[in-house]
Amino acid sequence: MTETNDDNKQRTPLLKRMLPLLILVAGLIAVYALGWHHYLSFDALKENRETLNGFVQERTFVAIISFVALYAIAIAFSIPGGSFLTIAGGFLFGTWFGGIYAVVAATIGSTVVFLAAKTAFRDILREKAQGYLKKMEQGFHENELSYLLILRLVPLFPFWLVNLVPAFVGVSLRNYVIATFIGIIPGTFVYASVGNGLDALFRSGGTPDLGIILKPEILLPILGLALLSFIPVLYKKFGKKNQT
Repeated sequence: MTETNDDNKQRTPLLKRMLPLLILVAGLIAVYALGWHHYLSFDALKENRETLNGFVQERTFVAIISFVALYAIAIAFSIPGGSFLTIAGGFLFGTWFGGIYAVVAATIGSTVVFLAAKTAFRDILREKAQGYLKKMEQGFHENELSYLLILRLVPLFPFWLVNLVPAFVGVSLRNYVIATFIGIIPGTFVYASVGNGLDALFRSGGTPDLGIILKPEILLPILGLALLSFIPVLYKKFGKKNQT
């Protein structure tokens, strides 16, 4: 009986730490089990565009809150469809407002994932961390904001992965939120602008180009911003050496 009670005492903190992440995983499973992910498609948006536009015009505030909540939940549950939702935001609210709502919602959803992962795994990873992970964590801490901005700006890293990695290396919540909010702005407004012209595209029978973010005229300026974010890292590494 004593061993059982001791085991329970050891397990309880782990279960508490894992609970937020388990809720998010359960939410993802439920979404797919119920087939709700099928609504995050351009066919569904095309079929319901008149109803959605009418709802936005008649109950604008409720529509905005609903969109932000849906977007944040989708990101928190790591449901594929962030690009679609951003385009839908541009379609429903226009490039600027749709982009703003998407940035706010994505930041909220990403922060939920970050906090859940940090709560669940940080202590475990830190206890088992080997030399390489410790060095990576130290390097991240020295230039948190710069590295996070690079990860957010460069559209080559999966969004869900960038939500998790900072939690594993102990990034501060403040820097995570700032870098997420700023870093996703360029890509978000690119997709929101696509959504702004979606009605004409539907009428012509076309489909939106999700690969637009990788076109040179769009990707190169974003990579330029990522390079600017890396300048503080280079300065800390080489500037201080030159001064000494």
